[in-house]
Amino acid sequence: MSKKKSAAKMTGTPDMPCPCQSDKLYRDCCEPAISGKRPATTAEGLMRSRYSAFSLGLASYLIDTLAPERRQPGERGALKRQFRHTRWTGLRIMDVQAGGEQDTVGMVEFEAFYVSEAEPGRLHERSSFRRDQGRWYYVTGDAEFQSNPGA
Repeated sequence: MSKKKSAAKMTGTPDMPCPCQSDKLYRDCCEPAISGKRPATTAEGLMRSRYSAFSLGLASYLIDTLAPERRQPGERGALKRQFRHTRWTGLRIMDVQAGGEQDTVGMVEFEAFYVSEAEPGRLHERSSFRRDQGRWYYVTGDAEFQSNPGA
């Protein structure tokens, strides 16, 4: 596979359904934030675009949208290892508190479904976000993983 085709696969195509399952096209949903054309305007928007970035294997976006004080050496390598073993299959937003266009903090509670090592799993998380100088950042999350939910 050529580098160009490989890169297109990892960034998604504008006409595909958005990985965040918003029922919008990628170009009308998460792609503007991920590409840098337009930052996410809400905490939920950032959360959705980060889910899409996980789905598409976009480590740079995930690091860039992580609060600077939370970034760790080796973060990119850890993300790339996770990308090789995890396929994200679904997202369900459960609750949003604050995080609007005029807010400086917000919380999004969600469930994200995945398959890792051929086993399904579910991530339930309450994520905290902060807006600095007009940009939203993921700060921290209270996460619970469940392997093989429903089995």
